[in-house]
Amino acid sequence: MSQRTKNYDLVIVGAGPAGIFTALELIKEDSGLDILILEKGPDIDRRSCPAKDKEIKCIACNNCSIVCGWGGAGAFSDGKLTLSPEVGGNLANYIGKEKLVELIDYVDEEYLKFGAPEEVYGASAEVLDDIHHQAIQAELKFVPSRIRHLGTGYSQEVLTNMKEYLLDNDVEVRIGVKADELIVENDRITGVELVDGEIINADNVVVAPGRENAEWLSKEAGKLGIDMAINPVDIGVRVEVPSAVLENLTDVIYESKFIYQTPTFDDKVRTFCMCPQGEVVNENNSGLITVNGHSHAHIKTQNTNFALLVSKTFTEPFKEPITYGKDIARLANLLGGGVLVQRLGDFLSGRRSTESRIQRGLVEPTLKEATPGDLSLVLPYRHMTAIVEMLEALDRVAPGIYSRHTLLYGVEVKFYSSRLKVNDNLETKVENLYVAGDGAGITRGLIQASASGVVIARNILSK
Repeated sequence: MSQRTKNYDLVIVGAGPAGIFTALELIKEDSGLDILILEKGPDIDRRSCPAKDKEIKCIACNNCSIVCGWGGAGAFSDGKLTLSPEVGGNLANYIGKEKLVELIDYVDEEYLKFGAPEEVYGASAEVLDDIHHQAIQAELKFVPSRIRHLGTGYSQEVLTNMKEYLLDNDVEVRIGVKADELIVENDRITGVELVDGEIINADNVVVAPGRENAEWLSKEAGKLGIDMAINPVDIGVRVEVPSAVLENLTDVIYESKFIYQTPTFDDKVRTFCMCPQGEVVNENNSGLITVNGHSHAHIKTQNTNFALLVSKTFTEPFKEPITYGKDIARLANLLGGGVLVQRLGDFLSGRRSTESRIQRGLVEPTLKEATPGDLSLVLPYRHMTAIVEMLEALDRVAPGIYSRHTLLYGVEVKFYSSRLKVNDNLETKVENLYVAGDGAGITRGLIQASASGVVIARNILSK
């Protein structure tokens, strides 16, 4: 028999930025609410990657500490707060651009209260105009944005402070607990069932599972008859170059965001998550080993890395972009036992990279356990063509990117949930069931994910 707990005013599934900010906003206005946060991963002080700590290949933990646990993937990410409504998601489609700008400023102030650094990266109009001019000449679209960089170290400090504040205000947090099913009666949410059969009753439920559990949320939405729109899937590589190659950009704007429409296939390619003097890292997505990048607040390397992602939107009858992305990642794992790394020069010459070829290069890999190999055996020809064309264009803005020594790690995949149909308050057609953050296909970054939690909290308080 299933065990039932007391009735909560609100249960939040997922302790990433969306879930955390839902709770923070609620207790600011009404500290008498019974709130429970469920998180399947480890606590913030227990989140460590054994592969990284021991410098061995990824051992595929059940719940990857890089992407799961208190703070969500943001706790171990590069920790960039992108203070622009143009970047980081589609929240403006629900609340309007003007309201989003206000919320970004509000959320940014909250991060500062919990210990985020004061410095904001952003260049003068003159410098931005110069970068824009160079980008236009290279047929690149430059997307300027102000960034507050937490880094991995500050991220964990800020998230720890938030957790302690919530606990001090009687918010209940359960770590290492996984939701299995949403319970709905008469088109109204009544609770959540856990994988061990425990049923938790709730008047309101906010599901903010992050990209790691986007597929689970899509399945639950399908069972409940909630309409979904298919989001694109972003597949590509992590590029690593000497930090000096990008200093003309990273020293003034920290992260450069460029978008390119490729000449051969007219595909959209974009830079993502630039990590100045950072490191390339493994990421475990439900047993699939993919690649990502981090920058630390206090530890610097000689390299800078960033992702190049090719966006593909599928049409009928195909409805499984996440499966498509996972199959490509699975192929890389099959060939290399994890992440593959290849010099650009070797790829252009039609040969695999080897340990000796990597060692002879000018770029020392920061992901030591990556296996030298041949990415052309993994990524579709169309994707590799787009990536090479993007590298050529970027070389006109930052000479040295299109170098035979440049390292390409693969694959990097961004799994975005099918975008659930919600109203302007992010409530589904199931009464009092809300979805938020990246896992719901609504946002793609820390700031907008946090803001989505504030939107939901304010709606709950208004009822």
